[in-house]
Amino acid sequence: MDILKVMGQRLKELRNEKRRYQRELGELLDITTRHYQKIERGEVNISVLALCSLADYFEVSVDYLLGRTDER
Repeated sequence: MDILKVMGQRLKELRNEKRRYQRELGELLDITTRHYQKIERGEVNISVLALCSLADYFEVSVDYLLGRTDER
């Protein structure tokens, strides 16, 4: 499976667990809601800084977000 798709699925799952809106994650990353939606659909790549920010926010490893491990 495409790494961007895996990351998007995991981000969506984590966001739903925390009961957050896509808008809130867009604000965290200083991007539009539309752009964040594309990230969750695996349509766009994100910067390393954004990836690290999301991993920190959700308290998971970058490797987990990228699908390199199933251990959060």
